[in-house]
Amino acid sequence: MINRLTVIALAFIASSAIFASEYLIKLETAEPASERNFIAHNGGTLELVSREGRIYKWTTSKSKTSLKLLRSQTWGSNVLHVEPNRPLKIMLSPALDENRDKLVEALGLLKKKKEKSENASTPYPDNPEIKKPTKQDQGNDPLLSQQWGMLSVDAAGAWKKTPGGKDIVVAVTDTGVDYNHQDLINNMWRNAKETPNDGVDNDNNGYVDDVVGWDFATNDNKPYDLTLSLMDIILQGGNPGHGTHVSGCIGASLNNKMGIVGLAPNVKIMALRFITEKGQGGTAEAIKAIDYAADNGAQIINASWGGESDGEQEEDKLLKETIDRAGKKGVLFLAAAGNGRANAQGGAAGFDIDNDPKPVYPAAYSLENVFTVAAVDSSNNLATFSNWGNKSVKLAAPGVKILSTVPGDKYQDTIINLGSITVTWDGTSMATPHVAGAAAAIWSTDKNMLARDVAKKLMDLATPTDAVNGKVVTNGRLDLHGLK
Repeated sequence: MINRLTVIALAFIASSAIFASEYLIKLETAEPASERNFIAHNGGTLELVSREGRIYKWTTSKSKTSLKLLRSQTWGSNVLHVEPNRPLKIMLSPALDENRDKLVEALGLLKKKKEKSENASTPYPDNPEIKKPTKQDQGNDPLLSQQWGMLSVDAAGAWKKTPGGKDIVVAVTDTGVDYNHQDLINNMWRNAKETPNDGVDNDNNGYVDDVVGWDFATNDNKPYDLTLSLMDIILQGGNPGHGTHVSGCIGASLNNKMGIVGLAPNVKIMALRFITEKGQGGTAEAIKAIDYAADNGAQIINASWGGESDGEQEEDKLLKETIDRAGKKGVLFLAAAGNGRANAQGGAAGFDIDNDPKPVYPAAYSLENVFTVAAVDSSNNLATFSNWGNKSVKLAAPGVKILSTVPGDKYQDTIINLGSITVTWDGTSMATPHVAGAAAAIWSTDKNMLARDVAKKLMDLATPTDAVNGKVVTNGRLDLHGLK
């Protein structure tokens, strides 16, 4: 009997543990005098995270791992807020954890067999040079018929009725993007104010040669989606090509005789990497990525990541302020609802989770520009793993066994297929970019629309769906059939 495992491709957990001795602080002013004052009072080192938000990452040898200790500490008169810099990491399917030993054993045997035949393993490339857009042939996309999600939301109708996201920039805040992928290369955002490879910050935005975006995980200008081997994925908890998969759902090219199509095939994708190939990142890096997107022309941010409330953790005030600040600049923030969560006793991840009483952040932030998405399968059932919330989650979208781009000019709807064990691309991570692409397509019909107008349009177009009735605000799923 085949044991089908679902890799839950969203949710990054913000756990109650914090990066060792790292905190986020907000000062009255982001000025040298304030920085010196804080260091004199508290020691440690400061790294500027957001000048506009007056947010710093404070690294200290002092260990204050509880919020109670944070609240009781006297920080100095110029300190407005202190919170942990929380780790963010991919939350995998409980079934995957339960079968981890079997997968390690099976993949280990396959690896040995491969090494015997090749005598060497092929290294995965990191940070390849950023190639220029290419001239491509015109013709049907051969894998479109296998994209059930695109078919179910009437993407083809939207391609005929809209400019397909033309001139709209969607920032993918994630594990990076294979910016040279044959189906994405022509739809990558290009920073027109930056001269490539001259070693100069031409647009004075604080980032040198940021041609297609930025890597906030390693602080360089090549936000490449580094992919681990399957063995490393299982052992280290990473996710193979997550950001590239998300990007294909949003904006893979149309009619180029290659692969798949994204929902907004003329959009521009800004690559902002803040999660590593091992599925690890932090609140500080997320804040930097969101600020960058809002300050460099993105109208939409796709956030297929999140956290969870665990009894001690609060809602990460400074992350919320950053998303709100982006909203005031006209940015629509697409958030994944989440894929189950650990229970209060720290046991296995649970499902059928209502985000309203058990909020997952940033999905549950009560901000006008936050638009949260649940997942449905090809039968329009609520995905077994999907979180929901009739107050905080707007609608559902395709999120089970989704075919999309992965690094190296490849395409996947299945991550692992060992015959007896199959792992597919599932998650509210996959549902959210469908909505991000739809938002870009709608916005491109009238660039004077506001983010709230686009959000309302998405909700008005939703098709009533029994499985999510009473579980999302619209009682329905994404559908562009009624678009005019």
